Amino acid sequence: MRALRILLIIVVILGGLFVIADRVAVNLAEDEAADKVRTSEGLASTPTVSIKGFPFLTQIAGSSLDDVEIGIKDYEAKSGSGTIRIADLNAEMHGVTFDSGYTSATADSATGTARVSYDELLKAVRKQDPAPVAPGITAKIDGLSYGGGDKIKVLLAVKTPLGTLHPTVMSAVQVKGGKVSARADSLPKVGAFDMAEGRVRAVTDFQQAIDDLPAGIELDKVEAVTDGVEITVKGSDLKLIG
Repeated sequence: MRALRILLIIVVILGGLFVIADRVAVNLAEDEAADKVRTSEGLASTPTVSIKGFPFLTQIAGSSLDDVEIGIKDYEAKSGSGTIRIADLNAEMHGVTFDSGYTSATADSATGTARVSYDELLKAVRKQDPAPVAPGITAKIDGLSYGGGDKIKVLLAVKTPLGTLHPTVMSAVQVKGGKVSARADSLPKVGAFDMAEGRVRAVTDFQQAIDDLPAGIELDKVEAVTDGVEITVKGSDLKLIG
C-alpha cells in the first residue's frame, strides 16, 4: 500500500508538471504567433492569439492545431482605392497546420466577425465618391431602426425653400457581391415636395467594398447593431503566415 501511495503521488506530481509545461509552452507559442501575424499583416499593434485544445504539446508534435482564435483591434482594410477602419476583427481558424520550421501556417477554414462603425462606413463611402451627387441633401446613419436586424435609420437633411427638413429613411443592409450594401426601403415625402428617387438614393443607398482581410477571409453576412454594422466573415484554405 505504501508503494502504491508513493507511485500515485509521483504520478500526480508528474501530471502537474506536464500541465505547467504545457501551459508555459502554449503561452510562448501564442506570443510568437501574435508577432508573426502582426508582421505578416503589417499591423500597427500586436493582435491577440489564443490556441485552443489540450494538451498543446501533443498537438504541436503532430504539426497541427484544432482551433486558433485571433483578435485584431483597429484593422485598416482596403476599400476600393482607400481604406476603411474595422474596430474589431475576431476570427477562429479551424484545422491549422504548419511546417517543421514554423515559418508558415494554413487553416482549413475560418469563421468570425468584424465590426465597422456607422460613421466610418459612411466616411469610406464618401471618400470613394466625394462629389456632391445630390446637392442640398446630406445623410447620416442615426442607428438601428425599430426592431434592429438588417434595418438602419438614415436621417436626411434636405434644404428646401421652406428651410432644412429632416425626414427619416429606413434602409436594409446586406452583403451583396462581396460588398456591404444599403438600400432605402421607401422614399420620403418632405412636406409638399416629392423628391426624385435618383436624387435621394444617391445619398441613402451605397455599396462599400471591404477587401484584403487577413489570410483571405471574406464577407458573408451583415447585421445592424447599436454602434455600427457587425459583419460575419468566413473562409477556407487560408494562408495565415509565411
